[in-house]
Amino acid sequence: MMLAIYRKYRPKKLEDVLGQEAITTILKNASKADGLGHAYLFYGPRGSGKTTTARILAKLVNCETRIANQEFRAKGEPCNDCRVCREIDDGRALDIVEIDAASNRGIDEIRDLKEGIKFSPTSYRCKVFIIDEAHQLTKEAFNALLKTLEEPPDHAIFILATTEFEKMPVTIISRTQRFHFKRLPRMVIAKKLKEVAEAEKIKIEEPAIELISAAAEGSFRDAESLLDQIASLRSADADGIKAHDIERIIGKAPFGRLAEIAELLMKKDLSASLEYLSKISEDGYDPVQFNKDLIHYLRRVLALRFSPGLEKNFSEELTDHELELVKKQSARLDDKLAISLIKSLIRAYTEMRYTPFTMVPMEVAIIENLK
Repeated sequence: MMLAIYRKYRPKKLEDVLGQEAITTILKNASKADGLGHAYLFYGPRGSGKTTTARILAKLVNCETRIANQEFRAKGEPCNDCRVCREIDDGRALDIVEIDAASNRGIDEIRDLKEGIKFSPTSYRCKVFIIDEAHQLTKEAFNALLKTLEEPPDHAIFILATTEFEKMPVTIISRTQRFHFKRLPRMVIAKKLKEVAEAEKIKIEEPAIELISAAAEGSFRDAESLLDQIASLRSADADGIKAHDIERIIGKAPFGRLAEIAELLMKKDLSASLEYLSKISEDGYDPVQFNKDLIHYLRRVLALRFSPGLEKNFSEELTDHELELVKKQSARLDDKLAISLIKSLIRAYTEMRYTPFTMVPMEVAIIENLK
């Protein structure tokens, strides 16, 4: 079976983890000084590198080359070549225990884990317990974990990962070193996707890569999975994969279409705006996704009008051409109309998700604001 792209190109060193430089620098420095902790909490959006970093950390504390070679230890990275590193990469490490809290969330599972902690590692320096989606543990399970987190054996390290930090008990949080993983900028994802596409010999045009990056919404794993999905199109067209191929698969409109309807809305051209929405529906785009993307687009235009300094932030998410479009529209924006329209579209988005008449709430929102 062919290995999925997101697994094939999963980072094996801290320096390869995308967009989390502050975190990887701290962990590398701690590794160099032999000051790695016994309990960590990694939190942030999906696909931002939490579980990947946890596995690299598991290699760091057990890497045979790092333990034996003082000079190599100064690099703060695993060697990825010794027996331990290879076993962890292959998922064959008995002393690295990964638990999915979504399906193993009860007190019995945590009690079993506590019993397992008492025993020394079979062949590694440390036992590492990675608990994914940790926020889904029950209250009783969290209480059972408290004492172990506070006073674990010298050979044990805990790494909790979660996408919902606010659901984690304060008592657990206070017993861990906390690291916030950021959503990845769109341009960072696009740059890495180009490298992956070249390595995999996938012929794909620039706008298609940008559309995949936008659809991933900050998750590099989602971007890689989508690239994997559309890779089968490579033989369908000698010219390679184009943006309209991506649009057809994900139902997501390109940036240019959002700019076009935003222009019509700003001109208060009700008739043309409704015709444009009708065309969006006929072309097979997902109306709910289109509304969501339009909200984000108008939010950028509005925010840039009141805070020009945000241009630097937006440059990480948009191409130069896209940023120029947003700036031009921001300069002549009717802010009262934009605020009212965004509020109406947000309300319409909620309604669209639960009605069979998907386009109607969005049409009504536009009519209310442009009539």
